[in-house]
Amino acid sequence: MNFKTVSVIGLGYIGLPTAAILASRGVNVIGVDISTEAVNTINSGGVHIVEPDLDIVVKAAVTTGKLRATTEPEPAEAFLIAVPTPFKVGNNEPDLSYIKEAIKSIAPALSKENLVILESTSPVGTTEKVACWLKEYRPDLTTPLDKGEEADIKIAHCPERVMPGSVLQELVTNDRVVGGLSAECSRKAVELYKIFVKGECITTKSRTAEMAKLTENAFRDVNIAFANELSVICEKLKINVWELIRLSNRHPRVNVLSPGPGVGGHCIAVDPWFIVSSCPEEAKLIQQARKVNDRKPYHVIDKVIKSADQYKKPVLAFLGLTFKADIDDLRESPSMRIVEEVSEMGIGEVLVVEPNITSLPESLASKGLELLPVVPALERANIIVLLVDHKEFLSIERRLLSEKVVIDTKGIF
Repeated sequence: MNFKTVSVIGLGYIGLPTAAILASRGVNVIGVDISTEAVNTINSGGVHIVEPDLDIVVKAAVTTGKLRATTEPEPAEAFLIAVPTPFKVGNNEPDLSYIKEAIKSIAPALSKENLVILESTSPVGTTEKVACWLKEYRPDLTTPLDKGEEADIKIAHCPERVMPGSVLQELVTNDRVVGGLSAECSRKAVELYKIFVKGECITTKSRTAEMAKLTENAFRDVNIAFANELSVICEKLKINVWELIRLSNRHPRVNVLSPGPGVGGHCIAVDPWFIVSSCPEEAKLIQQARKVNDRKPYHVIDKVIKSADQYKKPVLAFLGLTFKADIDDLRESPSMRIVEEVSEMGIGEVLVVEPNITSLPESLASKGLELLPVVPALERANIIVLLVDHKEFLSIERRLLSEKVVIDTKGIF
């Protein structure tokens, strides 16, 4: 193994599990994050995010001295960039400032023959921009854009493609798409990933690797949009959409997904816009699917408003805030958007049930909302809005729902 020390920049939902997995394979891992709280938590053997078994792997890696965290990059043989790529404020244009700052931060620590891998989901062409930024910050080092195979720094893109709740398993078992700026870049990146990846590592060009991740999530987004649009149509036609989907899926070549209150998470709700921003005139279907899914929370809000009109003093219990079941991730969550909007309308008392967090985010806490366990919330409420199908909600006794208005966006009741 040629990689003795690897640095992971960004210790979030992807960076920390990746760092922990590498450390568990005997690599010395330096994790870097701008959050001193996250750094201190990790160095004490703890974790600042919820992911099954991650705390065990991190504690073991820290205890054996294979993983440590810091706020400043240090020399290593490989640098994995796993920082966010959000939207710019006010529009759906990708914000690459986090990636650029990460590149700027590692530049002083780089030396010849180092490998830089961009794991952050990125618009097409971002890996080439990484090479340009490195050349700007370290003009003494050559990149594949100016020296090809003989470049001092090897640069590649390898997007993560894991599912929250199964990250540790999928980091190991999933295939990886590796797009180097040269064949040598790809070869060296594959060498690193084969330390812990049991799936196949397929090499391609960096632009194709970037587009592959965007395509995967846009495909899912379009299919979810079909289900969400279908649910609105069925509501208007007084058809049970859940029964309809079950019957339709008995066809051997049909697999309609389940509708919900919208689409959330940092991937599916964001990545399709990267394609749209690159080719707005061509990406018509992808853009329309995004609009359908972005509208769905407001359809749910309309139903909540109509239900509240039935009561003099409505008490609304919202079940779930995260963007999917059994995790603590609130990023781009349609459930969050729904609760925020309804609480601002002042149409009734709002109660929140979210078993995967210990306190409400500031946007809700500042409004004086309560975070309650399931049963007390159900007992107090006269309107129940199921937004996330957490396992705690699947076993709710039906007697607690009697004589209540129930808005079930996930079909579990």
